[in-house]
Amino acid sequence: MSDADLLAEVGGLVAERNRVEARLTRAVRVADARLACEHDGLKTMQSWLRTHTGMKNSAAAALVCRGRVLDLLPATAAAFAAGAIGVEHVTAIATITGRRELAAAADQGVDLAEVDAALATVAAGQTFRKLTEAVHHYLAQLDPDGPEPDPTQERSLTITTHPDGTVTIHVELDAVAGEKVKAVIEPMAATSRTAGDERTPGQIRGDAFVQWADNTLAAGAVPIQRTRKPGIAAVIDVDALVDPATGQTAARMGFGATISAARARWLACDSSVARIVMGPDGVPIDRGREVRIVPAPLRHLLDLRDGGCLFAGCDAPPEWCEAHHFLHWAFGGETTLENTGLFCERHHGKLHAGFRVERGPDGRWHTYRPDGTEILLARDELLVPV
Repeated sequence: MSDADLLAEVGGLVAERNRVEARLTRAVRVADARLACEHDGLKTMQSWLRTHTGMKNSAAAALVCRGRVLDLLPATAAAFAAGAIGVEHVTAIATITGRRELAAAADQGVDLAEVDAALATVAAGQTFRKLTEAVHHYLAQLDPDGPEPDPTQERSLTITTHPDGTVTIHVELDAVAGEKVKAVIEPMAATSRTAGDERTPGQIRGDAFVQWADNTLAAGAVPIQRTRKPGIAAVIDVDALVDPATGQTAARMGFGATISAARARWLACDSSVARIVMGPDGVPIDRGREVRIVPAPLRHLLDLRDGGCLFAGCDAPPEWCEAHHFLHWAFGGETTLENTGLFCERHHGKLHAGFRVERGPDGRWHTYRPDGTEILLARDELLVPV
């Protein structure tokens, strides 16, 4: 296919998907109105969708709600059925049909059909951002003197931990709170970009979000609970820590996640370590004194010598960095100035994944990929002899 044909195919498939979604929404709405779910002994279409199709409860609820809303928005429903707009457009327009919004429109004699037609036209012919701006403008004009909403009621954050220990975070913020968060995340994301960076914008912001957590913990700005300073902790058997062949669930973390021995060694590069003696029944019976692997005086020297992350192309400052043991202390490496270096959280992980950083005889640091080739910046390539 030519590029033009391929793009036409993509556009056609998007329209077809929209039409299928519209047919599904309409079918669910008719079944909802008829209480067809009673045929299978269930009380609601939401529960029928969840149990008979495996749909997530939130998705089923949204589908049922979308069908009911479209009864009030014939122009939007028609555009949806034609494939001109998608689910996200319907969801955005549906905000004008809230109970309070409908009451305000009725009090002011607003013709909802005209508003519906206008928004459907914008949705079909403009960008999604233009649609949300049009919806917001309508709602603002509908109640220009209404009470200022409580921003705390517009904020929510849910954290879902999956069986493999990975975490999904969903955040909803009011406009001002969103600006505050972006004012922190965006500069951190911008300063973390390096030459040859292949991360997506979402991955870059994700790394910046983790860096924000690292900085907050390092600054000691998190409230102390039950006399213990907040932080992350991992428990691992000493034999597993020094065994490169250990599997993926060698260490257990404070909130219940399990990580590999390699990831535990990464954490242990720059941390506090304590010996725990376990009894025969697996119950801890003794805990030794915590020892900081990289003491403060050495850390000060690293800050002065390295000035930030040593990985080629990275300009993360010292306060964003962890001390890495070039030869890990678990394998006999000494905690000395010569055997340690500063690396940001992302590039510290790269070193534990096969990348290598060495200091040459001239005092310059060199970064090597797992295949042994050196990462050279544009200015470095000018120094390579022809």
